[in-house]
Amino acid sequence: MAPNSSIPRKLPILIVTKEVLFPGASMRLSVNSTRNINMIRNRLSQNTLASTIIGVVPKEPGSEIDTADDLGMLHPIGTAAMVVQVTSTNWPATNYTILVTGICRFRLEKIVMEVPYVVGVVTQLDKFNVNEVNDENPGLNELIKNFRNEAAKLVELSDISLPVVGRVRNLLESIPGQHLADVCSALLKASYEEKLELLDALDLTDRFQKALQLLIRQVEIMQEKKNNHSFIIKRRMIKPGDNVGAVSKNLDENASETDEIHELQAKLRNAGLPPQARKVAFKELQRLKRLSPFSPEDGIIRSYIELMAELPWSRSSQETIDIQKARKDLDADHYAMEKLKKRVLEYLAVRQLKNSLRGPILCFVGPPGVGKTSVGRSIAHTLGREFHRISLGGVCNQADIRGHRRTYIGSMPGRIIQGLKTAGVNNPVFLLDEVDKMCAGIHGDPAAALLEVLDPEQNCNFVDHYLNVPFDLSQVMFIATANTLDSIPAPLLDRMEVIRVPGYTHEEKLHIAKLHLLPKQLEEHGLDKSMVTLSEESIKILITKYTREAGVRTLERKLGAICRAVAVKVAEWNSSSTGNDAKKETVMPPVILDEAALEDILGEAGVAVGLAWTSVGGEVLLVEATQVEGDGEVMLTGQLGDVMKESARLALNWVRTHARQYGFGLENIGGDPMSNADVHIHFPAGAVVKDGPSAGITIVVALVSLFSGRPMARETAMTGELTLHGEVLPVGGVKEKVLAAHRAGLKKIILPKKCEKVLVEIPDYIKKDLAFILVSNVDEVLQAAFDGGWKL
Repeated sequence: MAPNSSIPRKLPILIVTKEVLFPGASMRLSVNSTRNINMIRNRLSQNTLASTIIGVVPKEPGSEIDTADDLGMLHPIGTAAMVVQVTSTNWPATNYTILVTGICRFRLEKIVMEVPYVVGVVTQLDKFNVNEVNDENPGLNELIKNFRNEAAKLVELSDISLPVVGRVRNLLESIPGQHLADVCSALLKASYEEKLELLDALDLTDRFQKALQLLIRQVEIMQEKKNNHSFIIKRRMIKPGDNVGAVSKNLDENASETDEIHELQAKLRNAGLPPQARKVAFKELQRLKRLSPFSPEDGIIRSYIELMAELPWSRSSQETIDIQKARKDLDADHYAMEKLKKRVLEYLAVRQLKNSLRGPILCFVGPPGVGKTSVGRSIAHTLGREFHRISLGGVCNQADIRGHRRTYIGSMPGRIIQGLKTAGVNNPVFLLDEVDKMCAGIHGDPAAALLEVLDPEQNCNFVDHYLNVPFDLSQVMFIATANTLDSIPAPLLDRMEVIRVPGYTHEEKLHIAKLHLLPKQLEEHGLDKSMVTLSEESIKILITKYTREAGVRTLERKLGAICRAVAVKVAEWNSSSTGNDAKKETVMPPVILDEAALEDILGEAGVAVGLAWTSVGGEVLLVEATQVEGDGEVMLTGQLGDVMKESARLALNWVRTHARQYGFGLENIGGDPMSNADVHIHFPAGAVVKDGPSAGITIVVALVSLFSGRPMARETAMTGELTLHGEVLPVGGVKEKVLAAHRAGLKKIILPKKCEKVLVEIPDYIKKDLAFILVSNVDEVLQAAFDGGWKL
């Protein structure tokens, strides 16, 4: 615009929050509110861009709704601006960014249009006149001279690579002095309220006094940062009306706290960094010293150096290994689990003899609630090491393991490095919980990233993307836990030694409930043993009728429910005894928890059905078969997996092939058990996914029972894979299935003959309650599955 020209009386208004534009200054503004976007689309076409003038009006501080669409509490003073550039993005939402240069101040008289964008009537208050001079006010000229000198200092202390600093530097000598306060406002680090005060200062003397105070404050702050003394000058806020010279003198006389740069430098020197990490850390420290405190990189570099200084590069825990004590601690903390405790003691013994042992990586596999995590914590306690748990369930980004590169906004180190920082030593026990629950995503495969972490030959030089220098993980003891091995990639599984943790038997659960769970729940609910009478028989009822699991979590929850019911009775007794002297002297009788009381508290007991191995232990399931008139089709229901569907079809084909040999049901269905009838096979508990080949012989028995009309023998369960020739193949999870059958009260179990060696793992007191029938073909299965055998 021409120096003395006027702005239009009506202007389209751009409402901004937390931003103040001054005449002569340039600023980029983000436009994302509805009214502002409409104004850009309607008024700022590229054809008229060079001649478009808009009004930039800030919101009042303290506005309840911090959005530009809210027209309440608009500041009365705004800035007319020339639009220099408009850029736009359409993803993830429409957004504009405009570059504007301030022209002059105006007063917003009224708003004459609100939709689709805001138009206001304005009154011009000043002009950006390059020829204006003022020789009649020597006080103002002195202020301008002081301001120019301080502004030159600020430019020297600032990062010259920033565009705004270079622009102010070029204008500093050529621009008329009366416009310095507005032009230099872009470099001032001031609050939103302070900038609004500068905008409202229409008198030049008042404007320069306020701006000079802010400028001196900022120069002092940056000078303190730049000098890097052992002590920095203690600052206080310069308020409008203060004597600038007196305040500056006070600032020079005040001592202060230790410089942050020196603190970081001292931390790095004491951190015991290896040579490569030390070289990188001190290089970043030198960069930090050269940066302006207001540079965007300042916080990023500072966070990186603080992490480098806090990591335990050379700090480690002192190991204390006592095998006898470890055995006692494991037996006291964990009932049963003999195989797992034996392997842990073997590891500790070798560790005691050879302190430089690398690996192995132990992986505890078993159903939930059997104590996998608590065993890892016990190992850390026995070794005298720090313990840290890393939950990997649901992790689908490899950056969770390796960290983010520092080129990204909001980058951070991976969970391994963060865990080391939390532990504070370089030899903690890391429990990688739920390694089977990780999944590959668009950001990489975390299981692949774990390969380097768990490989003893590679993890001595583990490089986190955030750190970008090697960190030695060879002293860390890694323990993994999982519910199943099916979802763990083979390369990752190859780096771990699998130790299976089967479910507990009834007797083991009884001991765990008496020794651990019940005392824990009583303490958590503020009760003691004298208030509750819970017999062994009641605990057995609780285990057999109210819990259906391999672990003890549900059992613990049920005991917690019982304790809450008892707590209510105790609280009612205490309330009723208040004010009753006779009752105060009487001790509350213990609450007797028999079967009736359990049913009253927990509800009626459920019935367990079915037989299978699952990732949460063994379960008993039913297989139901029925036939209706039809065309020989097969229906399979119960949310079955592909393998189980194939087993069901294979069993049907075997039955159809051998129907005449076994002579069942031919006269009722036209001589062919499949020609005129549809067969429906259903596995109850339809909400549970079922898969695997081990139900093959069970389906055969169900179909034979259907077509022959003979019921299967009572209290009998079976498992085994079937071939087309009628052979019975071995299956996995035998121990868990046997425990599930025992929990369900079954007496006879039919197993593949090749699974006989697994029976040695089953406790003797379980085996004495069960009859095991080992079979190698379907003939033997049918002989054992029906009362009186099967006669051909």
